Amino acid sequence: MKIDAHQHFWKYDPVNYAWIDESMYKIQVDFMPQHLKPVLEENGIDGCVLVQVNQTEEENHFFHDLALENPFIKGTVGWVDLKSPDLGGRLEYFKTFEKLKGFRHIVQGEPVGFMQAPDFVAGVKKLAAFDYSYDILIFPTQMKDAVHLVRACADNRFVIDHIAKPYIKEGKITQWANYMRKLSEFPNVYCKLSGMVTEANWYTWKEEDFYIYLDTVFECFGVERLMYGSDWPVCLVAAEYQEQLSIVSSYFEKLSSSEKAAVFGDNAVAFYRL
Repeated sequence: MKIDAHQHFWKYDPVNYAWIDESMYKIQVDFMPQHLKPVLEENGIDGCVLVQVNQTEEENHFFHDLALENPFIKGTVGWVDLKSPDLGGRLEYFKTFEKLKGFRHIVQGEPVGFMQAPDFVAGVKKLAAFDYSYDILIFPTQMKDAVHLVRACADNRFVIDHIAKPYIKEGKITQWANYMRKLSEFPNVYCKLSGMVTEANWYTWKEEDFYIYLDTVFECFGVERLMYGSDWPVCLVAAEYQEQLSIVSSYFEKLSSSEKAAVFGDNAVAFYRL
C-alpha cells in the first residue's frame, strides 16, 4: 500500500483558521475527502493519515467520523490535553475510536522549553501505555527540547513532522542537521518527508534545493524510519500535489522497489498500526 502519512481537512473559517493568512489565500477554502480522493488516485496513492489541525477534542470526533465514512483515510492523529489530570480517562475513552492512532500538540506555537515541562513529558509517556504514537511538530529552535523529550520516553513511538521545518529558504542547515543526527540515535524516532515546499521560497524553489536536507535525513534514518507525507492542502501554497511528491520520488528514484515501498507506505503502516 502507498500511504500519504500527513494530510489535513478543514471547513474554513477565518477565526478557527486564523493562521491561514492572506499570503496563503489559496487555502482559505474548504478541503474535504471528496477533494483529496481523486488527487490520491491520480498519483497512485492508496490511502492517507489525517492529522490534527485544531487543538480540540471535537476535531477528534470530526476526523474519526470522516475516516469511518471514507476507507481511504487509514488512520487519524488527534489532540488531547497531555497535561490534564484526567489524561488517562481521556485516552481510555479514545481507545474506542478504531482509526485514531496517535496524538499531536502544535509545539511550534509554544515557547522554547515547552517540551521539557515535567507534566508534558509525563503526558507523552502515558501515550505509550495505550499504544498511541506522538507526532513532533517543531521548529529547529525546539530540536534540543525534542531530544530531551525522546530521551525521557524510551517506550514511545515518535515521528518528526516536516523534517523539523529547516530554514530551507535561507539555506541554513548546520545546527538543524546536528540535532537531526542526535534525534536519529533514538531507534523509536521516525521522520516524515513532508512540509518541505512551504519552508522554501514558495515561488522559485527547485527540487535541488531540498536534496541537501534529504541527504541528511536519509543518512540519519535510512529507509527504515522515513515516511512520505504531502502536508496537503497546506502544500498548495507552494506546490501542486504531484510537484511536492516529485521531490521525494525523484530523490529516491535509485532505491530498490522494496526500499521505495518502505518510504512510501510500509513504514507508515507499521508506525501508525494502520
